[in-house]
Amino acid sequence: MMTFELPKNSKMLQPEFTFGVATAAFQIEGATTEDGRCESIWDRFCSLPGKVLNGDDGTEACDHYHRLEQDLDLIKELGFDAYRFSVAWPRIEPAEGEWNELGFAFYQRLIDGLIERGIKPYLTLYHWDLPQYLEDKGGWINRETAYRFVDYAEKITQRFGDKVACYTTFNEPWCAAFLGYRRGEHAPGLAEDRLGFQAAHHMMLAHGLALPKMRKAAPKAKHGIVLNFMLAYANSDSAADVAAAHYCNEENNYFFLDALLNAQYPESIWQKHPDWRPMMLPGDLAIINTEMDYIGINYYSSTLIKAGSDGADYDFGESELPKTDIGWAIYPKALTETLVNYKKRYPNFPAVLITENGAADNTPIVDGKITDDMRSQYYADHLLALNDAIEAGVDVQGYFAWSLMDNFEWAFGYSQRFGIVHVDYQTQQRTIKKSGLEWQRFLKARSR
Repeated sequence: MMTFELPKNSKMLQPEFTFGVATAAFQIEGATTEDGRCESIWDRFCSLPGKVLNGDDGTEACDHYHRLEQDLDLIKELGFDAYRFSVAWPRIEPAEGEWNELGFAFYQRLIDGLIERGIKPYLTLYHWDLPQYLEDKGGWINRETAYRFVDYAEKITQRFGDKVACYTTFNEPWCAAFLGYRRGEHAPGLAEDRLGFQAAHHMMLAHGLALPKMRKAAPKAKHGIVLNFMLAYANSDSAADVAAAHYCNEENNYFFLDALLNAQYPESIWQKHPDWRPMMLPGDLAIINTEMDYIGINYYSSTLIKAGSDGADYDFGESELPKTDIGWAIYPKALTETLVNYKKRYPNFPAVLITENGAADNTPIVDGKITDDMRSQYYADHLLALNDAIEAGVDVQGYFAWSLMDNFEWAFGYSQRFGIVHVDYQTQQRTIKKSGLEWQRFLKARSR
């Protein structure tokens, strides 16, 4: 039987360390046209032919909007300390400057329901579902969107205050900006390098502008941002491959961290591509460089990088590592090295939360059971890798498994299952998988 095991003296076994599970609004809620919610960029993107596998969309998803109590009971049954969820901006502000009480009420029930069950609420303000009416004005290419985000963030924190244990401004701005505006793989589907960096800058600006107002409205809560990282390793020891991997990390990882922690962007990017430099105003980087209580890190995989061909800055190597069902390499050591590297590079690196970690394991349900051993092994190995980082001196305060349940996996539709709870999308029946039962055993043993 697969078991999660940590050294008996691990800080992760102490009661102050938080274990949670995570989801995101568009991926689970459904009810996309109910109770005043407006269209989001992901509703629009899903309606475009060929953008999402099998033409899937979020119309029903996991029907969490109507099954809230059942799902909160499930989190309690599994034994998690905290639940990381996101608020759907289109539910809260369905037209610019109009605030929807039915939207607020849903999240009020969610937060109060968590607290009643002894579960700490961790709220993410932006998990990619921008109201379409803002995209119609340019979305994150338009600097004005940053100021609209500040209004939204202030309304949420004023309403829920310190009932929420931890607020996140943005989840994975790399994905929202680069996949959405630079590569065209995510909503809104634009594909221009310059636009990707401009969108990223405006998201970082929105974060910096919002955080002081959020802290004022909820002074006892923690406040920060969540970034995703895929550590780039050189495909070989050649100088060209090493240089390519270094640049890949600068462009995709340090771009965000340097702005947040050092009030600058890596100059190596603009040296190669001066036309990618975003338009910004004096003082923007100082605003972005605001104090945070934590940085959330979403980690799934690593990547191999080699010298680029045909004028490319870098190409991707072919890893021989085992892979999850979505095709991502499994390399737990990269989680340790990511954390240790950042602690060395940034003396001011704040406390860390591992806000997402998990695996796509599409093991089917057989006789009412899902024996997802690959996912269980993935979690077991990554918990040990995280413990190694803590022993190396990294201040990690919590870990969130992705995800509570199978859900809409963006451009992959419903083809990839990340949940520790299986969802039958025809009946909406929830079934705890073997990995979920393992989490339940681990958390129960820890609380003794």
